[in-house]
Amino acid sequence: MPVDRLFAHLAEHENLGKLFAPAKVVRLRDGASNRNGAGSARSVKPGPLPAFVETVTDYRENELIEYRITKGGLLKNHLGQIRFFRLDAGSSRVAFNIVFEGKAPGVGSLFRLIISRGIRKGLLELADNKTFARVP
Repeated sequence: MPVDRLFAHLAEHENLGKLFAPAKVVRLRDGASNRNGAGSARSVKPGPLPAFVETVTDYRENELIEYRITKGGLLKNHLGQIRFFRLDAGSSRVAFNIVFEGKAPGVGSLFRLIISRGIRKGLLELADNKTFARVP
């Protein structure tokens, strides 16, 4: 799919619920100059674990969305980056990287297992156009 449509879909906080499953994602505030841009924030509630707030720290349309945990949760030293690459007319590639440490032993490994499954599954569904039909 074109990079601009993929970016528009993944920039919407509400659409990340599919990627972060089984976590629930709720928009808390819009960004200063763009609804999903720098300063926008979302609450992420990963199942029975405590909720935390992620805030977008860098936003370059059709190129990059960067975010950090800014409140709560069981992780520290967190940085998430979604990079977008235009391949040819009508197709794109996304690189989704998240680095973090657990605040307690074993927490980081458990969170990595849960989130990587959800992201992989959600991106595959997007690639298969199962959820892409809902993109505005």
